[in-house]
Amino acid sequence: MDSHAAGSSSGGSGDGGAAPRRNSRKPKYSKFTQQELPACKPILTPKWVISVFVLVGVIFVPIGVASLRASRQVVEIVDRYDDACVPTNVTDKLAYIRDKTIPKICTRNLTITKEMKQPIFVYYQLDNFYQNHRRYVKSRNDAQLRDKSKASDTSNCDPEATVDGKPIVPCGLIAWSLFNDTYNLVRNNENLTVDKKDISWKSDREHKFGSDVFPTNFQKGPLQGGKILNSSMPLSEQEDLIVWMRTAALPTFRKLYGRIYVDLKVNDTITVHLENNYNTYSFGGKKKLVLSTTTWLGGKNNFLGLAYLTVGGLCFFLAFAFTLLYLIKPRKLGDNNYLSWNRPPVGR
Repeated sequence: MDSHAAGSSSGGSGDGGAAPRRNSRKPKYSKFTQQELPACKPILTPKWVISVFVLVGVIFVPIGVASLRASRQVVEIVDRYDDACVPTNVTDKLAYIRDKTIPKICTRNLTITKEMKQPIFVYYQLDNFYQNHRRYVKSRNDAQLRDKSKASDTSNCDPEATVDGKPIVPCGLIAWSLFNDTYNLVRNNENLTVDKKDISWKSDREHKFGSDVFPTNFQKGPLQGGKILNSSMPLSEQEDLIVWMRTAALPTFRKLYGRIYVDLKVNDTITVHLENNYNTYSFGGKKKLVLSTTTWLGGKNNFLGLAYLTVGGLCFFLAFAFTLLYLIKPRKLGDNNYLSWNRPPVGR
């Protein structure tokens, strides 16, 4: 009986003495979780820091100078014409631009102030036009633009999806608002040919706009938004449309209109006969004609050169400041006396 009791007692203590196992929050050990992987841990000595700043300055400053010089070699002529091409006796510009019975022919004279070597790029510039607006950007159907069998697919194209129940090709607000001003350039009574071939991206022509997709029911609605497309020409060849459909990120943008393969001399007068058709008056926009040359860096852009110069100059300044500090008040590397707990208490 004693042995039975002892057995029961020992069995009870054996079962009840084992503590229940708890889930541990401790992660499984690995060199990754414990940050013990091999790593480069350089010691940033004053000499290393100063050398790096000097190296960055030596690299950035020449790049900035070269970029700024290239930008300033670009010859650019910008002419704003939206207000100048409205007759002086017109008080309501919006009614004027919407009246199709009034001719919108306008003549502008541009004087070449510096020799311009070919090719000369002709751009139109729009200000205060938000092509990046969410509803505007989404108002298109890429499948329809690319595939003839998807001509009836007008999803996402509202409010320019159908007219009289028939699908519009190309549909959407972007295509509907296609820029429709035209420019004819003349120098000394001689027409300057504006080449409009290959003004769009090759990838867009070959992959985003079908060679068997033709405009149908386009600009047939009650309100015409912009240019009327040639219904006998496939979308892959309508490069003005392709350029326009690549929407801009900022409210002020330029889009390529064409190229001129003629050198323009100093004091040449370019007469521009243009049609002021595009309505920018309803939203307070501006229209400008731009003639520009290019360099190895592209068009005129001082920002890149100034940015490089600013960073390079700042690095030189910091290198000089650290050098001065190191010479005036040198500090022994790894000196324990600079630790807060090794410093004598203040006031004692």
